[in-house]
Amino acid sequence: MHPALEGLMIGAIVAAVLLGAEYWLQRKEAIDRAKRLKRAVALDSDQRRRISTMARFCLFIPPAFAAAWWLIYR
Repeated sequence: MHPALEGLMIGAIVAAVLLGAEYWLQRKEAIDRAKRLKRAVALDSDQRRRISTMARFCLFIPPAFAAAWWLIYR
């Protein structure tokens, strides 16, 4: 397999794990806050902004991993 393709796949997995962990942590915080305030579970604007920022960052991870793998293993 070409090193860049291998790096791209590894980078996609890393990006998915990071995005999933960020969503899970923000959702957990929202659930705790809802229990404490006795309200419906909802993400506030700061939490939605953190998740969207992480999603935009995760767009750059697979190409960066592909370039790094290609440079290291060519």
